[in-house]
Amino acid sequence: MASSVSDGKYLDYTPGSAVAAGDVVVLGSLVAVAPRPIAANAMGAVAIEGVFSMPCASGATGAQGSAINWYATSGVAHASTGAAAGKLAKARLADDTTVHVVLNK
Repeated sequence: MASSVSDGKYLDYTPGSAVAAGDVVVLGSLVAVAPRPIAANAMGAVAIEGVFSMPCASGATGAQGSAINWYATSGVAHASTGAAAGKLAKARLADDTTVHVVLNK
């Protein structure tokens, strides 16, 4: 029998190195955002739900609701490379340098 342990918006996370507020963290195949700084080797919380503005490389477009990934190597949202981050909360235009992402949807 299962019992509720959390509302599912945040997960506990202990990073090996310090994480700044706003950093995107990939946990396996789950993309999360640190709402506040987390010191190295200290437990903190990361958000796995919500809408977040993330940097992206210009040039690509995407319709509202289309899939978007987080490419950790480059530190940008990407249409086809990286871990599945969620869906675009609004359309992405070719000259956009940020996108609004609905996490893990």
